[in-house]
Amino acid sequence: MNYWTHNLNPVVFHLWGPLAVRWYGLAYLAGFLGGYLLLLRMSKCKEFAVPPEELSNFIVHIAIYGVFLGGRLGYVLFYGWDTFIHDPLFLFRVWEGGMASHGGMIGVILVILWTAWKKKISFWNLTDGLALVAPIGLFFGRIANFINGELWGRPTDVPWAVIFPEAGPEPRHPSQLYEAFGEGVILFTALWLIRRTAWGKREGTISAAFLLIYAVARIASECVREPDSTIYFGWLTKGQLYSGFMIVGAIVIILTKKSYQRKTSNP
Repeated sequence: MNYWTHNLNPVVFHLWGPLAVRWYGLAYLAGFLGGYLLLLRMSKCKEFAVPPEELSNFIVHIAIYGVFLGGRLGYVLFYGWDTFIHDPLFLFRVWEGGMASHGGMIGVILVILWTAWKKKISFWNLTDGLALVAPIGLFFGRIANFINGELWGRPTDVPWAVIFPEAGPEPRHPSQLYEAFGEGVILFTALWLIRRTAWGKREGTISAAFLLIYAVARIASECVREPDSTIYFGWLTKGQLYSGFMIVGAIVIILTKKSYQRKTSNP
């Protein structure tokens, strides 16, 4: 069977030296723009605690300190520690790629905590709002992974397999596209459907649902994605391990909110 060989150029056009406009950067831009527009609509409808005039500044902080800094540090700590130990400048060579979604989520949570404390607004309102729009960025990010020819899948003989030259001559699962569908399309649709229910309107519910559905989608996709160098117990990948912590976090949120509601309804 003749399989398509990946030959997409990750660079849109070069600027100077290693600096260039890349599809990866445009993917982040599309994700932030889409998220901003939806949050702006929610803010104008009084469904998001950040007022419209402050929203752009909030998104900038989320982007710089949460997604980019958190994502890069997460990648270095979770996946590139051995390289960083021998080459500390690896942390700053962002043009070589390397962002961790789990690290970005931790960074975003820290920015939200700081914002909620400083502005005296609901932490859960902020997390629920960002959870609703985050799948947009995840979708475009995974599409960019595919264009970059990185994070490829395991060898397979399915008709839609792709040959990634850097991974060798074997056809592989286009796992980046699977993740774009699971972490983007399915997650986005599920969260907005849940939001329409009475249960989904309670603070913290969307945040818990995001953690749970994302984790399940990520664990499933890791079954066909080429695993990282470290595999625990001979089968558990790093991505699956970190996603397991997200499931625990979702359960803790649900139980905590349920206990709080029980106490407030029975004083």
